[in-house]
Amino acid sequence: MSTADPASNTPPDASPDPTPDPMTEAMPNPLPTAPLKNRLLCMVYEALLLFGVVFIAGWLFSTLLQQRHALALRHGQQVWQFIVLAMYFGWFWTHGGQTLAMKTWRVRVVMRDGQALRWPRALLRYALAWLWFLPGLALAWWLEARGGMLLLLPMLSAALWALTSRLDPDRQFLHDRIAGTRLVVGAAAKDPLQGKPIGAQRNT
Repeated sequence: MSTADPASNTPPDASPDPTPDPMTEAMPNPLPTAPLKNRLLCMVYEALLLFGVVFIAGWLFSTLLQQRHALALRHGQQVWQFIVLAMYFGWFWTHGGQTLAMKTWRVRVVMRDGQALRWPRALLRYALAWLWFLPGLALAWWLEARGGMLLLLPMLSAALWALTSRLDPDRQFLHDRIAGTRLVVGAAAKDPLQGKPIGAQRNT
């Protein structure tokens, strides 16, 4: 009595299911990380543009509150400027993911899954971005720095923060890593509700 070979039941042209390729299953994010050079140059250009934003915000504050001395209401103006900048960055980051400087250098901020930022995440990223300069400013205050040291210490702090991108596999800055965001080459971010590129929609 002979037993049938199980292999004989397999059609000759059939082939076993291919083993899933772990490299295919773990595909990297399709949006490439923006080059470090572009991101740093974008920051420099952004700083130049912010002079205008800060000037107009300061003028409005001084005019509306009749500020007659630079030291009067100083802390109130600092809080006002902080809020204005939060609204400035928050609006651009949630409406296309790019400020004018970011458009110039083809840098866009998106979520880690490529989706567009919503306001809570944009404000979190804005708050964390101050860590670029706060350690240097705190050190300058502690050392009672004067003159050029007031500029040198925050710049040194920013340079060290920029180096944190070397510690991230995706070459993202530390505040982006914490916030769950990415700076990518200027490709269209997707709206989290409609799943379409933001650039193809009319912002409301």
